[in-house]
Amino acid sequence: MPELPDLTVYLEHLDRRVTGRTLRAIRLGSPFVLRTVEPAIDEVVNREVKGVRRLAKQVVFVLEDGYFIVIHLMISGRLQWHALSGSGPKAVPKRNGLAAFEFDSGTLLFAEASKKKRASIRLIKGAEALNDLDPGGLEVRGASAGEFAERLIQTNHTLNRALTDQRVFAGIGNAYSDEILLRARLSPFKQAAALKEDEVLRLYQACKGVLDEWVVLLRDKAGDAFPTKVTAFHEEMAVHGKYREPCPQCGSPVQRIVYAENEANYCAKCQTGGRLLADRSLSRLLKDNWPKRIEDLE
Repeated sequence: MPELPDLTVYLEHLDRRVTGRTLRAIRLGSPFVLRTVEPAIDEVVNREVKGVRRLAKQVVFVLEDGYFIVIHLMISGRLQWHALSGSGPKAVPKRNGLAAFEFDSGTLLFAEASKKKRASIRLIKGAEALNDLDPGGLEVRGASAGEFAERLIQTNHTLNRALTDQRVFAGIGNAYSDEILLRARLSPFKQAAALKEDEVLRLYQACKGVLDEWVVLLRDKAGDAFPTKVTAFHEEMAVHGKYREPCPQCGSPVQRIVYAENEANYCAKCQTGGRLLADRSLSRLLKDNWPKRIEDLE
């Protein structure tokens, strides 16, 4: 799922291409992607785009007269930009296309590479209705250390869950949570409320550092071109998606915990004092043979 750094760069490129432009049409490739009934598409189109913004992990187009388009990419949704050309508007791809937004500057295609079709579009009228879609998470990059600490200690989550819960912190998912917790040298399953003062500060600094650095990195990667390689897995990442590869900080193999449809990647030496966290499925299968320490893997 695209997270804060990816979405920030998306928004920067969208802002250059559509702010001040007119939305001419919305063409749906799948009727199920539109999750609202009112306002109707005809009521939303032919309006100027006043700006674009992010609401947690959602992309918001701000239109004139208090109208909004809210796109939730979920795990597999992606955006593609096609500048206006002599061949006319770009068609919605038949295979995985969800919608096309036609502007007087080009076409924005919305596609989803998944059969589960979780991505969505909502057409909204009024700021109050838009606020109803805000889960309420704190924007870490603009928060003080005190605001971060207050929000963190109020939750009854593990650190992995606290960072990725959009009601607690906005825009962070599993990918950048892994990177943040490695830098903070904290276990993904330590209870947030149990952190010491210095650990909270370390986590806050890691959050800001990782997110800021990745915005710059992804911005530089995209350059002037609309981002096309939006993924949760990047070669430059330290632990996310690097199971069994050496940790860049200590060289020990990166570990992972698989739960539900997600996984957490971590370094046992750097984050858990050498202790291997029990993977629900594997530890249940191996029972007494489940290794307890990183040394047991050698």
